[in-house]
Amino acid sequence: MGKQFFGTDGIRGRTNQGAMTAATAMKVGQAAGSRFLRGDHRHRVVIGKDTRLSGYMLENAMVAGFTSVGMDVVLLGPMPTPAVALLTRELRADVGVMISASHNPYQDNGIKLFGPDGYKLSDEDELAIEALLGKDLALADAEDIGRARRIDDARGRYIHAVKRSLPEDIRLDGLKIAIDCANGAAYQVAPSAFWELGAEIVAVGVNPNGKNINARCGSTHPELLQETVVSSGADIGIALDGDADRLIVVDEKGQTVDGDQIMALIGSQWAEQGRLTGGGVVATVMSNLGLERFLQGRGLDLVRTKVGDRHVLEKMRSAGYNVGGEQSGHMILLDHATTGDGTVAALQVLAALVKSGKRASELLHLFDPVPQLLRNVRFAGGKPLEVDRVKAAIADAEASLAGKGRLVIRPSGTEPVIRVMAEGDNAGDVEAAVASICLAVEEAAA
Repeated sequence: MGKQFFGTDGIRGRTNQGAMTAATAMKVGQAAGSRFLRGDHRHRVVIGKDTRLSGYMLENAMVAGFTSVGMDVVLLGPMPTPAVALLTRELRADVGVMISASHNPYQDNGIKLFGPDGYKLSDEDELAIEALLGKDLALADAEDIGRARRIDDARGRYIHAVKRSLPEDIRLDGLKIAIDCANGAAYQVAPSAFWELGAEIVAVGVNPNGKNINARCGSTHPELLQETVVSSGADIGIALDGDADRLIVVDEKGQTVDGDQIMALIGSQWAEQGRLTGGGVVATVMSNLGLERFLQGRGLDLVRTKVGDRHVLEKMRSAGYNVGGEQSGHMILLDHATTGDGTVAALQVLAALVKSGKRASELLHLFDPVPQLLRNVRFAGGKPLEVDRVKAAIADAEASLAGKGRLVIRPSGTEPVIRVMAEGDNAGDVEAAVASICLAVEEAAA
């Protein structure tokens, strides 16, 4: 049986609609709490959130849910997703919760759950929690109801952990860094971490008001950072998303550097230093063919997974890789974190910049991406990918790209759209392939 609530990255949706209501959040707290009531110790959950207005509502609802089944709650306030994963382990908690819809607009929100090891929950645990949502769960006796408290040093703990990921002989003195925190969860911790390491900071996207998270800023809208880097004369720019588990880099000329280039840099540098495990890098089917060719030229593999950082992480853990990520900017560095961490990945980039003595534009563009085109086709219902005319269009496009490109077609896990991506050495062939498939899907969905 498939999951009804959990998607590719937790539960996510429009606030006060569907699954993203206070009532459901409380039930999720009760269900997750019941699932992790194991052993006779005093049980504990860590809850963090980003800066969305709805975070207050969902946080309070989840506190009610967890405490009602006998779990104590530790509240972190606005903190990055990787900070929640870290503190779940450090505080010996039984479960961790991040209330965030990542890069989505403020009207959306979501719930991500972590196990006591700091890793996102398995499919087995998510299915078990879903099964409990429809049941009347046993509530704690009056004397066993959980307590809730906030901890004041959560930011300091995370900043300390982030700084430890940088080699001890590296300082950022002399670097002018522009950082865009997307008015999100890292608006305090990321600028502080870079400043404490010696950098001069130009910060934007650090004035959250509950409604401006990801609004024309952050990793999904790098234009603000591009303008800031150029106008301030910064050496490099770092753009995080709303929950700070991904990043996009901007060089001193204002050119963007995506996750593929960042993986190429970190993977190749760690290989040279003898730090890379698994003999390569793990990425999704969306990563550019240019990355694969770059790594192959250095004797390294590119292992591809389905879209979603959880699939990347699963492959990394099962096969012994320590560098992985997504073109969108999720960077998973298992030597330092159990989930994607944009701030930690940014520090690896900055360490390479300091060691090389090069300008960012010289260091960060390691390969020329092949032409790649992605389009989304919205549909109202049904299964357009199973329609014969769509299948025929896909087969024709695959034949046209055979030996000189790739085609990836998939339904979105979070909205009713079909994502059509093609890449290849000839831009005209790529555009024609995508156009033909999109037209067929539109006609099938009409």
